[in-house]
Amino acid sequence: MASSPVKSPTGSLKGRKDESFIGKIGTLTRKKKAKEVSELQEEGKKAINSPLSPSPMDLYPEDTMLDENEERSIIDPSFKDEPKLQELIRVLIDWINDVLVDERIIVKNLEEDLYDGQVLQKLLEALGKQKLNVAEVTQSEVGQKQKLHTVLQAVKHMLKPQQWNVKWSVDLIHGKNLIAILHLLVALAVHFRAPIRLPEHVTVQLLVVQKRRGALQTRQVQEKITTTSESMIGRYERDAFDTLFDHAPDKLNVVKKSLITFVNKHLNKLNLEVTELETQFADGVYLVLLMGLLEDYFVPLYNFYLTPENFEQKVHNMAFAFELMQDGGLGKPKARPEDVVNHDLKSTLRVLYNLFTKYKHLD
Repeated sequence: MASSPVKSPTGSLKGRKDESFIGKIGTLTRKKKAKEVSELQEEGKKAINSPLSPSPMDLYPEDTMLDENEERSIIDPSFKDEPKLQELIRVLIDWINDVLVDERIIVKNLEEDLYDGQVLQKLLEALGKQKLNVAEVTQSEVGQKQKLHTVLQAVKHMLKPQQWNVKWSVDLIHGKNLIAILHLLVALAVHFRAPIRLPEHVTVQLLVVQKRRGALQTRQVQEKITTTSESMIGRYERDAFDTLFDHAPDKLNVVKKSLITFVNKHLNKLNLEVTELETQFADGVYLVLLMGLLEDYFVPLYNFYLTPENFEQKVHNMAFAFELMQDGGLGKPKARPEDVVNHDLKSTLRVLYNLFTKYKHLD
């Protein structure tokens, strides 16, 4: 019997070879794509992790999505918790909430609460005592930017352009740029002489991100937000205490000791004693009681807060004490109640020295 012909394995081998070749091509393609993705990711990491730059996880995606040659400035993430910056933010938030208390508006976050123009509109209307011609509620981005444009134009008319290097714009405010928002609020607080004490010499470290030739480049710069109170608010007529602080700080303790001796001579009658002028007079209580002792009358307790619990109550006490001083024939204090409440030593000394000059011979 004839044997069955042996089947050539050529067909099956060829099939396996073809399959192996195609598989290799697919594998190479996948490896190439994976390599491209890996290289792209690495390029992005290198751009963000360039010298003096934070790690990529510290940057938000929207801060690095830039067009060619576009530049964006953000607060260096490692600097956001800097105490003086946080103090400035807190002071400004408290001020806005105090101004808008009748509007029942509560601001908790400057970037999130001010970007759409609604709070800025109400703030400017309250400060400037005028109504702005804008829609009350705007949901669309276009409407929000139109409102911001109107608000910022009103700001431009109110502020003296020669005194301010404008560092805010519609796009920056709407883009939730904290630096622009801080510059704007500080300018408003200074212009309207807000009853707050802005922290001096607040400087923040900015991270400037720029896209050049498809790659991100970063650098760090310093940005001043506040300077000195005198530079921001304007220089008052200088007095002996300005000279004392500037040119004779060694004599400051002598003045403080003299004033402490003077106030304790009278407060000791109520079994009270002062050792630190700027802190113990800051809530207004000792000053009210001292005025009663110096003018020989009892101050009804319902006229002031004996144990003030917040800033507003302390300011009330201080303003009331200033009224008692004027009723006693003294001139209007050069200091503001808010300055004394905020532990400003120079302001506290000015107030107490006024009392000393009139009552120093009183037993």
